[in-house]
Amino acid sequence: MNTSTPVLPQVNGVVLSYPNEGLTTEALRQRACAELLRQEAIQAGLLSVDDPLPLGGAMTEAASTAIEALLDRELKLPEPSEDALRRHHAAQRGRYAVGERAQLRHVLFAVTPGVDVNALRQRAEACLLDVRCAKPGGEDRFAVAASSTSNCPTGADGGALGWLTADDCAPEFAREIFGKPEVGVLPRLVHSRFGLHVVEVLARQPGTEPSFEAVKSAVAQALRQQAFATALRQYLQLLAGAATLIGVDLEAAASPLVQ
Repeated sequence: MNTSTPVLPQVNGVVLSYPNEGLTTEALRQRACAELLRQEAIQAGLLSVDDPLPLGGAMTEAASTAIEALLDRELKLPEPSEDALRRHHAAQRGRYAVGERAQLRHVLFAVTPGVDVNALRQRAEACLLDVRCAKPGGEDRFAVAASSTSNCPTGADGGALGWLTADDCAPEFAREIFGKPEVGVLPRLVHSRFGLHVVEVLARQPGTEPSFEAVKSAVAQALRQQAFATALRQYLQLLAGAATLIGVDLEAAASPLVQ
């Protein structure tokens, strides 16, 4: 009989979670990154050493403010140039279209506390392969997969989401769908805060594309966000390299480490 105590995930000796919380891998990474920043804010003199440890992942208001000040000081982000703005706009014109709609259906593999994410991904990839291999005119295997597998109530209707705009969707989901020409079952899983999606685009209605000047501020904001995400990832990698991490892998993060 194995009575050994399980190793708890930690950052420099601070425990991130306990077994009864059932955190997903990504949620654990988020906590680790937040704790790295909280500890660095203390080292930088921006936060009291007596700041209470996060409870259930929730840190104090003082810690949140100190981390914002730390990032403002450490992440030096230049303003995007006019040329960079125009290049981005030329490459992503569809992203700024107004009124674009897509008729969609999906199969959702929800990421819930305690779920085995690797096993979930394997199931989602197997589903994607199955529906992409379906013969035209045969059984609607997408609808069958949605009704039998999807964790979304739309499964009862074959996964139908109807006509949607980007504003109707979570931003990370919308980025994978809109501003693109693809129709049919997408050849990749779509990741969102809800889980993994197998998505079929049934039809598209293009929107109108405003001029560069009309969307210049939105383009600039998009480039600032990209630069911030890159700089934050690099900064966290530096902090992680100097820290003692137990039971958490930050190198494997597939999305921005702190949101």
